[in-house]
Amino acid sequence: MTINWYVFPEPSGSFAKAAAECSAHSGGRYTIRINLLSTASDQQRVSLVRRLAAKDPAIDILAMDVVWTAEFATAKWIRPWPAALAAKVTKGDLAGPIATATWKGRLYAAPINSNTQLLWYRKDLVKQFGGPPKTWDQMLHESETLAKQGKPHYIEEQGAQYEGLTVWFNSLVNSAGGQIMTRSNKVVIGHSAEVAASLMHRLATGPAADPTLNVDMEDQARIQFEAGKAAFQLNYPFVYPAAQADVPKIFKVMGYAPFPTVTPGTKPRVSIGGYNLGVSAYSTHPQLDYQAIDCLTQPKYQVIYGEKGGLPPVDGSVYGLASFKKQYPFASLIKSQLETYGIRPQTPAYADVTLAIQKALSPTSSIDPATVVSTLTSEIKAALSSTALL
Repeated sequence: MTINWYVFPEPSGSFAKAAAECSAHSGGRYTIRINLLSTASDQQRVSLVRRLAAKDPAIDILAMDVVWTAEFATAKWIRPWPAALAAKVTKGDLAGPIATATWKGRLYAAPINSNTQLLWYRKDLVKQFGGPPKTWDQMLHESETLAKQGKPHYIEEQGAQYEGLTVWFNSLVNSAGGQIMTRSNKVVIGHSAEVAASLMHRLATGPAADPTLNVDMEDQARIQFEAGKAAFQLNYPFVYPAAQADVPKIFKVMGYAPFPTVTPGTKPRVSIGGYNLGVSAYSTHPQLDYQAIDCLTQPKYQVIYGEKGGLPPVDGSVYGLASFKKQYPFASLIKSQLETYGIRPQTPAYADVTLAIQKALSPTSSIDPATVVSTLTSEIKAALSSTALL
């Protein structure tokens, strides 16, 4: 039996290796065939939504961005996991990834990898401050000080009008003790949004802002940091091996630290990224799909995804492996942030909600902290009233 796995292009070959080995170990029960989607998350969603809405039986397993669970489950495009299988496939997984795959108390997908942003910094530049900043306020102040000294000082962030902007804002809101909306679609944005917006506006309008901030995505931020223009960047772990390969001189002075806190003394809650594997409601052999996913998400493959593909594991035990910690010296930081986590709004209307957030916050230099709550509340409520699938 052929199992069609629709997934984003994973360049290291780690997914292909796992699919081949799981197929071989199935004893002839199934063969996993990888079908590649776009590299862009929004295009991946569009492709899947169109085919699932048409009840296409050719899709068996689908790799879902962590923010799609509520939408796909509500539309009944994916099957909920039977309780026994749900407990088995998530055994050992960290709380954050499990939460992203759960909707209304039921598991609708199995986490295969996660992600979280860390603070990457120049050790040679922050030495004068006694180490990396612990808070956003400290980081902004250190950037301003470095600017006055004529040294590299930018704080690289994702300010373009796309999903990365929502991630940035949501991380700050959650870290300030608030949230944007509840799972019952109630908009509860409040003072924490003002705090978040003030930090974003301060960065965007001060010396800490790279001139390209309003068009920067993850890779552009990485490139600017590697060019020696920045003292700090908030980004995913892929920047570490990239710097090691691209700019050895910068890599030698590149440090890592937890995402800065928003409220002193309170742990940050950084928006979780990553992918979960769902079983299509229109697959003709769901039991084999569940078995294949159980294999694909085994810890031994999560090690490969992490070491070869730069995709952080979801199983907590992997972070304690000596071989993994050698490749991921910041493993404990990632694990900690996946345990004390932030999650973007969980709603069937997420595709519209995130566009509303991006619209209200772009460009970041024009954010008005005094009106951001009313603006966002209005925009998000309008998004929630939309009935569009795409």
